[in-house]
Amino acid sequence: MSHEEFPTNRPAVVTCGLPYANGDLHIGHLRGYTAADAVNRSLKKLGQQSAYVCGSDMHGTPIAVNAAKQGISPEELAMPYHEEYKETFPKFNVEFDNYGHTHDETNTELTREFVERLEAEGYVYEDEILVAWDPEQDQPLPDRYVEGTCPYCGEQARGDECDEGCGRHLEPGEIEDPVSTLTGNPAEYREREHKYFAVSELSDYLSGFLDRVEGTSNAKNQPREWIEEGLQDWCITRDMDWGIDYPGEEELVLYVWVDAPIEYVSSTKQYSERVGADEYDWEEVWGRPASGASGTTSDESNGGDGGDGGEIVHVIGRDIIQHHTIFWPAMLHATGHAEPRAVCATGFVTIDGKGLSTSRNRAVWAKEYLDEGFHPDLLRYYLTTMGGFQQDLDFTWERFQERVNGELVGTVGNFVYRSMLFAARNFDGTPDAAVSDDVADRIDEAVEAFHEAVKNYDMRNAGDAAVKLAQFGNEYIQQHEPWKLDDGSEEQAAVIRDCLQVGTAVGLLLEPICPGKAETLWTQLGIDVDVHTADTDAVHTEPGAFDEPDELFEKVADERVEELDETLATKIAAATGGADEDEGEDEEADPEESDMSESDTDMDIEPLAEDRIDFDTFESVDIRVGRIESAEGIEGADKLAKLEVDIGAETRQIVAGIKQLHDLDSLVGEKVVVLANLEKAELFGVESNGMVLAAGDDADLLTTHGDALPGTKVR
Repeated sequence: MSHEEFPTNRPAVVTCGLPYANGDLHIGHLRGYTAADAVNRSLKKLGQQSAYVCGSDMHGTPIAVNAAKQGISPEELAMPYHEEYKETFPKFNVEFDNYGHTHDETNTELTREFVERLEAEGYVYEDEILVAWDPEQDQPLPDRYVEGTCPYCGEQARGDECDEGCGRHLEPGEIEDPVSTLTGNPAEYREREHKYFAVSELSDYLSGFLDRVEGTSNAKNQPREWIEEGLQDWCITRDMDWGIDYPGEEELVLYVWVDAPIEYVSSTKQYSERVGADEYDWEEVWGRPASGASGTTSDESNGGDGGDGGEIVHVIGRDIIQHHTIFWPAMLHATGHAEPRAVCATGFVTIDGKGLSTSRNRAVWAKEYLDEGFHPDLLRYYLTTMGGFQQDLDFTWERFQERVNGELVGTVGNFVYRSMLFAARNFDGTPDAAVSDDVADRIDEAVEAFHEAVKNYDMRNAGDAAVKLAQFGNEYIQQHEPWKLDDGSEEQAAVIRDCLQVGTAVGLLLEPICPGKAETLWTQLGIDVDVHTADTDAVHTEPGAFDEPDELFEKVADERVEELDETLATKIAAATGGADEDEGEDEEADPEESDMSESDTDMDIEPLAEDRIDFDTFESVDIRVGRIESAEGIEGADKLAKLEVDIGAETRQIVAGIKQLHDLDSLVGEKVVVLANLEKAELFGVESNGMVLAAGDDADLLTTHGDALPGTKVR
């Protein structure tokens, strides 16, 4: 792994958290897989050798529990979902170079090799621990088989994770007031021998890793708190039948979070074996462990004798940051493998302001979206460019319509259609003329913006590079008005030639996010180069002869949105029996289900304040629209960031507790809402002159829907 600018001379691999083979895919899941696909395609556009691998997570207690309820084996439950995922992802233009699963022979073998090396390096020990036990069933209760109270925050929790409270990973024996999910009876604790991975011995290495790792700020900053609090060793075995057996043990299987990330390595190996090591060498990516591989915890070590390795980029959901920034790099380092270059954690997806809930059918399922006849690239564009990587994304059919009709139809589609239609009717395609220097320079600027965004794993701005170039094209053709020039003249030919070159570049830069539409555009332009394999140098490829084009995108009609809203409401009502949607048990993201993206995210809402304020009090509050000019973390403060915010009359320095929750670099230029007449305060020695307003524990920054200028008063 290097931290050289992309492209490097090392192979890259992009992964996405494994989908848990326990249910159908919805748009929450697709946010991560389409984003990772866009990252992989974008790296290739830069000239970086890269592969995109993944697989289905087949193990863990949720699958075992559901299989038992249905009277089938866990494999019989999981395998059909695995096949369903393999069929569904390509329909959204998610192009894996290899897609395996954790129960296959390759992953089973590699997992055992990892564990045996951990043992050989002295990182595994045995200890007697308290295990929840159902006395009625006379069996142990690992993970999802037991529920109780979190010992840290007092909230209801599952056996291995406080899913409704503090989000901590819980070790066996920690949960208080345990109850068996099999019988509903109180559980008791019994002593059992289990295997532990000595993660605590790698604290210094992990601190150095977090200093080096690239990606989103939440993935880099949140784990520091866990290290500062003191890492706990990790129980890596479970008392159950379903899973990969611990080497040499008959009654223990490995915890699902041991073999799940190893699937990244296994899937890469399978790809390499299929295409040949000369084309893509999996060991060059993950390192070649040697005997006595770790033996060091220096900050600069990527894996001891395992070598530097390639460029490993993980795209995950923020609910599994701990697993990918603590447990997984610790395993890689201890076994002499290369460490990840980047970890990018996405935010959650909500539906019309409320969390996805599979039990209430408040979701837009992957199959439903396709059945509606929408092109997959429309959803890819919405999910990838609607917000920053780590920001939560609220899906509504109205916003979907706005993005499609405004940017894809109104900007990109309108420009390329009018340019190509004029060219086809007047020149039978591309006129014989040179591209002007000004237009060539503007295309190069767009390529530079694209490169900069990709190097920062910023897919929103990568997509913006293409759309803004199309905006330039629309302005260019409007300013030069070729329809007013003499038909067939050199002046007219020069304008249209420039427009077609801009359209060619737009298609290439849009390919990582809208690969299907980019292919269609280049085909219509008569370009005989594969837009998927072309790098950014191909923006200057000359288009050819072509006939009148078809429109690239179609508008989403208002009536269609009304129908889709009604369909969603009907589904929810049917699932809840017409009851209030906010009643019932919340469903939260589940880290054992190693799917990186959206599990269900219903939230408890704080009660409204009973005390009212009068209108004069409200009038005394000065709330203004602001624009963030700069954002940087405050040294020594885990959560605080220093912002420079333009509020019209002046630029204010404001301290906000968003350092761990937002990618600070991506906030520059964002509109925010500022409480301007708050008394000044000093935090960590830094003056704060105002307050940036945000919603919830995740600091979802408030913004404006329209184009209000900085300084506009909020009334």
